[in-house]
Amino acid sequence: MQVAPSVAPTPGQYWNWRQQQIYYVKAGERRLDRSPLLLVHGFGASTDHWRKTISGLSAEFEVWAIDLLGFGRSSKPEWQYNGDLWRDQLHEFITDVMGQPAVLAGNSLGGYTALCVASQRPQSATGLILINSAGPFTDLQGTTKPDPLRQVMGNVVTTLFQQDWASWLLFQYVRQKSVIRKTLEKVYLDQSAVTDQLIEEIYRPSADMGADKVFASVFRTPQGEKVDVLLGQLTTPLLMIWGDGDPWINARSRGEKFRSYHPQLTEYYLRAGHCPHDEIPDQVNALIRDWVIEST
Repeated sequence: MQVAPSVAPTPGQYWNWRQQQIYYVKAGERRLDRSPLLLVHGFGASTDHWRKTISGLSAEFEVWAIDLLGFGRSSKPEWQYNGDLWRDQLHEFITDVMGQPAVLAGNSLGGYTALCVASQRPQSATGLILINSAGPFTDLQGTTKPDPLRQVMGNVVTTLFQQDWASWLLFQYVRQKSVIRKTLEKVYLDQSAVTDQLIEEIYRPSADMGADKVFASVFRTPQGEKVDVLLGQLTTPLLMIWGDGDPWINARSRGEKFRSYHPQLTEYYLRAGHCPHDEIPDQVNALIRDWVIEST
């Protein structure tokens, strides 16, 4: 049963980057008094996941959203996918297509990628908004106790899913619409936000040629730069928005880690799951609007 109102995605276009087709959307008019926004989706999502943000903010901002290489309507070549690749994609998109620095807003994996841009390509960013952001921290204090069984099982799983047949089977399982629905129902507190439209938006790119190889790369690509290192390089204003009902991320303890490495951030904890920009868009849009106007 669908309760949430439907918002149609904004029609987009393509940019050729390294001989690959990159899909993006643009809405709103350029403003001399404020930077444009660039929205970056999480793993398995696309520009469609930002439709409520684009609709809510494009009257006051020039808003862009982009499909990372390997996701959404963008090309899915058999490349090695990592934060450096997506960082360079976003940096060159801002330089070549947008034509001026942006406030980057990213959810989950998109948050980590946006952080890589803002920290390592600072000329492209005037501000950074992280929404339930992913990414590894360095265990500087040695507080993680080694668990031999977990280490062995972790090695077994990692080795297993480096096999094409194993990662392909897992991909075929997780891309089923029923599994997508169950996963979203776990990570959204408001079940009415898990609509048939949302499920179709997540499912559709998984049918593209090469999508299984992108999925497999998760198990094969080394981790990128640690979040604490990136935060140490960050010079732009930082807004953090957390859905504190996220079962994948302990928002309070993770937020404390971000704060310990970058105390001058602004943060909000909201009653939502992993994707508050889609689950409670009005609240998130208001926070973004006010913060960008006041801080950048």
